[in-house]
Amino acid sequence: MTILVTGATGTIGRHVVEQLASRGAAVRALVRNPARAAMPAFPAGVEVVQGDLLDVDAMRAALSGVSTLFLLNAVVPDEFTQALVALNLARKAGIERIVYLSVIHSDLYADVPHFAGKFGVERMIETMGLHATVLRPAYFMGNDLAVKDVVRGHGVYPMPIGARGLAMIDARDIGEIAAIALLRRERAAGPLPFERINLVGPDTLTGAGVAAIWSDVLGRPVVYGGDDTAGFERNLRHAMPAWMAFDMRLMSERFLDTGMLPEDGDVARLETLLGRPLRSYRAFAAEAAAA
Repeated sequence: MTILVTGATGTIGRHVVEQLASRGAAVRALVRNPARAAMPAFPAGVEVVQGDLLDVDAMRAALSGVSTLFLLNAVVPDEFTQALVALNLARKAGIERIVYLSVIHSDLYADVPHFAGKFGVERMIETMGLHATVLRPAYFMGNDLAVKDVVRGHGVYPMPIGARGLAMIDARDIGEIAAIALLRRERAAGPLPFERINLVGPDTLTGAGVAAIWSDVLGRPVVYGGDDTAGFERNLRHAMPAWMAFDMRLMSERFLDTGMLPEDGDVARLETLLGRPLRSYRAFAAEAAAA
């Protein structure tokens, strides 16, 4: 049978596709722009279909013959609607095996639009009795590639992540864990119970702690830029729509007062699942600096 991966050309989706293909799964990748599937190319044997989550006809065609769904949708104004349309179409297609990429603390970050939307989707999945694994990743280490030049050129780590701590995770670990969760459901004799899994890294890091890691990696001082969430929003507006920049500001404010903290046993559970240690921020920073 076939696993459909949505968001397949994005950072997480590509890792999921590659991990599934390397494990011998039949993979169908849903893409809005087929040209992106060639940059770089998907592994041999991956079936590419064009469509988006609001294109009902394209989604019906993409879901035909699919046994398991990986649902990932971007941070967009209609994210909640996209997810609910896709899940309802999947249910009507008889798909009983689902893995949904949500976000950690979606219930605690209640005023942050894209967190609240994902929590609404989680509730819909659970209320409707869908057989799903909900993956709840913390902050992606890869987000910091966007500020690598600021760190290297100005000696400042500018992300306002505060002092509560974020259990940052590498996107490659997310992709591998997602593939394992998908194959567990795909290869089970019948639909498995609903579950939530926090996806975290091995260390809980503060702004000052991240700056110290960059200092060690670069061999020169790097300082934390502070907790200026308003300035963060202003800077983001140069690169994204105003609504999204405000959404990111609200998220950063929750970083400061709540953090993204793992629960007891999260790290051990994930490392048992992977059969290896989780990738550390220090390793990510060293790799990014070398690149």
